[in-house]
Amino acid sequence: MAGTVEFELVSPERLLLSEQVAMVVVPGEDGNFGVLPGHAPLISTVRPGVIDVYASRAEVSARIFIAGGFAEVTPERCTVLAEEAVPVGDIDREAAAQEVADLAEDVTDAKTDAERRVAEAALAVAKARQAAAQAG
Repeated sequence: MAGTVEFELVSPERLLLSEQVAMVVVPGEDGNFGVLPGHAPLISTVRPGVIDVYASRAEVSARIFIAGGFAEVTPERCTVLAEEAVPVGDIDREAAAQEVADLAEDVTDAKTDAERRVAEAALAVAKARQAAAQAG
């Protein structure tokens, strides 16, 4: 369809979304980037955050939390390979808050630098999930 870009969101389990969209905004490692038809080719790592899918230039049709991954952009397509993906509306706020508290405790209790790094990475994802849930 003219004036659209094909967006695909893939998790390790399955293809989650494949549709023509007006625009998609992806949380890249160096900041959010918007993909419109004709975008320059690029490959980027994706940080934990929310992908906004636009049905039109002004209408967000989907908001999806991703825990990280990679994005490949061509002039016709944007493909995101996500480690984990869940619609923002499906995130349980209380469970997200509890996960942040539990992982903060894991960081404090870590006995080695390696354990601490793993716990800090998990805590960063949990905080991003919680922020996504709070923002709605």
